[in-house]
Amino acid sequence: MSQPKPTRAAIVLAFAIVYLIWGSTYLGIRFAIESIPPLLMAGTRYSLAGVLLYGFMRLRGAPRPPLSGWLTALIIGSCLLTCGNGGVTLGEQYIPSGMASLLVATVPLFLALLGWLSGLAARPTLRVSVGLLFGMAGVYLLARNPGASHVALPGHRIIGIGLVLGAAFLWAIGSLYSKKKQASPSPFVGGGMQMICGGLLMVLLGLLRGEASAFDFAAITAKSWMAYAYLVTFGSIVAFTAYIWLLRAVEPALAGTYAFVNPVVAVLLGWAFAGEALNVQMLGGAALIVTAVVLVVLGGAKKAEPVAEEELVKSK
Repeated sequence: MSQPKPTRAAIVLAFAIVYLIWGSTYLGIRFAIESIPPLLMAGTRYSLAGVLLYGFMRLRGAPRPPLSGWLTALIIGSCLLTCGNGGVTLGEQYIPSGMASLLVATVPLFLALLGWLSGLAARPTLRVSVGLLFGMAGVYLLARNPGASHVALPGHRIIGIGLVLGAAFLWAIGSLYSKKKQASPSPFVGGGMQMICGGLLMVLLGLLRGEASAFDFAAITAKSWMAYAYLVTFGSIVAFTAYIWLLRAVEPALAGTYAFVNPVVAVLLGWAFAGEALNVQMLGGAALIVTAVVLVVLGGAKKAEPVAEEELVKSK
């Protein structure tokens, strides 16, 4: 598996893609679901991206995965995408995109605890434990933030917070499971399979939820169409493949720094382009959560246990 050493320019470009694009997808989701039902939007987004990525890799000569690989892809895709991304998408009906991104930043906190409890990672260090406390304090401050403005369904902030935290928890479970089982030897083929399975499951749930009955295709706004196209191409294909490439090019803990850069990007974009509130309490919660994630990721990496390092990173 020896490959040419990546250039510094390529690494910087990949980091810029993951930091900025993944940080911006929260705002993209917010704009897309203004006129597209949330689960149908997220499900078709990932299904389409998965078909494009999987088809491209197969045309390039990647071998056909076995049937068992599709079962693995279904399990991982349902945790990461159906429950993880789907939960965030539903939650953004009730809370601003900036708040959603900060709550998603608890994924590494869940990974540290679940990885330790499952035996996949070392016991959290003192630094990691302090990070966990900071994270919970930050979530508490966000939960008490008064009135989520500029959302599709205002007045139900607690529902949104619960959905996004539940999504983060299930994303962590799916990430840990994917450490043990892989759908395909190729991470790109496997990623496409996971997007197809998770996306189709989201579409099914959206139909069962009755999203199609009240959906008027002609009513989709230009803003939602642009956001949807951005999410399919840049959010699902470009940033995802850049992150997979980074995991092979740099230290896992370094690649995992996206987890505390994305929330900052999302909060600033939500404030700049969507008129989302930015007050002292929210900034305090943001500071605590970002500090918590830094402590957890870097504190875990300090332990110098390769398995533990990798568990903390697979969170997006």
